[in-house]
Amino acid sequence: MSYQADYAIARLELPDGRRCYAELRGDKAHLLSHAPWRGGTPTGETVVGLGADACGPGLCRLAPVEPSKILCVGRNYAAHAAELGHELPAEPLLFFKPPSALVGPDDFIELPPPEIATQIEHEIELGVVVGRRTRGATLAQAEQAIFGYTVVGDITARDLQQKDKLWARAKGLDTFCPVGPVVVPAPGRWPWLLRCRVNGEPRQEGSTEQMVFRPADLVAYASRYMTLEPGDLIATGTPAGVGPLRAGDRLELEIEGIGTLGLEVRAAAAGSAPDP
Repeated sequence: MSYQADYAIARLELPDGRRCYAELRGDKAHLLSHAPWRGGTPTGETVVGLGADACGPGLCRLAPVEPSKILCVGRNYAAHAAELGHELPAEPLLFFKPPSALVGPDDFIELPPPEIATQIEHEIELGVVVGRRTRGATLAQAEQAIFGYTVVGDITARDLQQKDKLWARAKGLDTFCPVGPVVVPAPGRWPWLLRCRVNGEPRQEGSTEQMVFRPADLVAYASRYMTLEPGDLIATGTPAGVGPLRAGDRLELEIEGIGTLGLEVRAAAAGSAPDP
């Protein structure tokens, strides 16, 4: 999995089985005692030889967050709302994905059995990682509460979404929230450019300039109704161009300045989903 920032946060599984957060600087990973948004500090241990497209021998890159909740925003790009035949909401349209939907860069997306859903689609989104406990924030406080940004895939069973009034089934299936490859600390760049490819074919391309509600707006709005905890993840909506995923596809989700999250799409199989 390739990342583009000079400095970023990853979460790794080491050859000895330990799972830890790390600061990535060049080809070195400086291990942290905890997640940086929970006060983690360098342990003094480093892992060297990390390439741009791989973690290195014996390493596995995990989803770079362990959120207490994954808060998502629907219809936050006008063109996407239009392509699905919806009007833009007057205020942010919020829904949840369960943390059990998380997968990381070295995992895969598993399609559900056909008796559950058959119309599975991709959505690329900018993810916002909350950096501090936040409740009832002003816009300025919300801006300061953002630790950083990552790439999120909001995989969706569109047939279930059209059937249900609530989106828990359509959005919450196991493996339906790929995240990574890294978290880039704020402020980052603006606007962010988003691209989605399936088997190398461009599907989605957009800019966060097209958002109706920007990240700080979303943090402030959400914090009116719930306490946001450090490490919580907010997926900020998708540009137009969503489309189908099928077994055997290679999905690439890219945000310039963060990196590319690439995953294989697999048919339903017996057994547990990948471990986030």
